[in-house]
Amino acid sequence: MDLIIGTKVFLRAPLPYLKTSEPMPMLRPSDLVSPDESGEVVEIRPKGIVAVRFRRGTFLIPSERLDVKPS
Repeated sequence: MDLIIGTKVFLRAPLPYLKTSEPMPMLRPSDLVSPDESGEVVEIRPKGIVAVRFRRGTFLIPSERLDVKPS
């Protein structure tokens, strides 16, 4: 899957935890992002990690755990 900045995505399945995209990342509970909530790709990092902005924060998520939101 080719992701670009600005792509709308959602989680395929809930993650056990979420890692923030701050300079000093923290682990946060997974219930901050609901399963039906869409987010926007704001940064693409090495090794398939993507920073996604959701309503309650920006989190680092492996790209294989994301699906593109249909238009």
